Amino acid sequence: MKITEIRKPGQKQARARALLLFSGGLDSVLAGKVLEEQGIEVVGLTFRSQFFGAAEAIRAAKELGWPLLLADISQEQIELVEKPKYGYGRRLNPCIDCHGQMARIAGRLLEKYQADFVATGEVLGERPKSQNRQALAIVEKLSGIKGLVLRPLSARLLAPTIPEEKNLVDREKLLDIYGRSRKRQLELAEKYGLREFPTPAGGCLLTDPVFSTRLRQLMEWRGKLRAEDISLIKTGRVFFEADGLIVVSRNERENEKIAGLADESDILATTAGVKGPLAVVRLKQAGEPLGKDSAGGAGGRAGGENMASSPGVEVPVLLGDTGGESSQRESRTENDRKSGLIQLVRSIQEGKMVPEKRAADESAAGVAAAPAVREACLLVIRYSRARKLERAEAAVIGPGGSFRLEFGQAEWQRYL
Repeated sequence: MKITEIRKPGQKQARARALLLFSGGLDSVLAGKVLEEQGIEVVGLTFRSQFFGAAEAIRAAKELGWPLLLADISQEQIELVEKPKYGYGRRLNPCIDCHGQMARIAGRLLEKYQADFVATGEVLGERPKSQNRQALAIVEKLSGIKGLVLRPLSARLLAPTIPEEKNLVDREKLLDIYGRSRKRQLELAEKYGLREFPTPAGGCLLTDPVFSTRLRQLMEWRGKLRAEDISLIKTGRVFFEADGLIVVSRNERENEKIAGLADESDILATTAGVKGPLAVVRLKQAGEPLGKDSAGGAGGRAGGENMASSPGVEVPVLLGDTGGESSQRESRTENDRKSGLIQLVRSIQEGKMVPEKRAADESAAGVAAAPAVREACLLVIRYSRARKLERAEAAVIGPGGSFRLEFGQAEWQRYL
């Protein structure tokens, strides 16, 4: 886990300071405003992972003038999603474990940042599974800081916390909001002059039905989750084969994105002489267990669903985190590789570069014979104008170079 000080907290000036779990959503903003009205200093703590980003929190904290810390918990989140102690919500979202994890991290930062307690925007009864009384008690237990987790929006419905008992916080000025109605929150937003705020839970991919289906299939397919695989399945049409994961782009922008996500060991497939999509094939490593083949062959896949409406997970530019000379050099090298790859794909599609008819060596021939690679070739043909031809060619680009394979219409007909 890495902590980045987006806006560094200064020395504590008030009688009390709260470390606020801050998503930038309305509830967390209101929780901070309620405390701020009492003269309590607010320091925001937001999180970033493979499944959610921090853009809203960064934007909101800047507008509110609050210091902000960012914790990158990508690996911790992967481990938590694989084995949540308290199960999942409606999708693949382990909300209780997740909230507990965040509160625990905040608790460990209290002393460093001179904070007296942790505050959250949780509302009793707002979410049936993760914000009932039992769930809130579990979150506090997981935090490891019993008595120091304050929920300002529902505090008067809950047992008094240590900061209330010590008169660091005036309990009578806290709120008693309950349930799923947003009426009182919207009234408070008007009172505080808040005009723009994101939809509740709109930023977590684990609550998205399409993505959570893909992620579950990925766990079954590989038997574990890897960050690089998760990044790949956020884009395009996703297909699971016994020997490989295939992702096919839907437009030119996704061609570029997929090219950037491809590892050096991945295999790419695209149409030869015809403008079309780019596919990346991530073969399973030799000796790695295949796991459950949830795909069921060529027809079994995540369905190629359109994820254009799915919440994105951005990587914001962090203040003061520009990296050293080495990391900048590596970034330039990676950008050069990506640009070269995109140019190669365009040249092949436009017919300016014609790969050899057959694989150059035995290793490349083995790649050509892989079922997932052949399926990827058929898929890029199917999703291009080449599907109208009697015969069409696809180019395969791998570590050993590029070559092309020819197919007949009957071979991709089953995808139409």
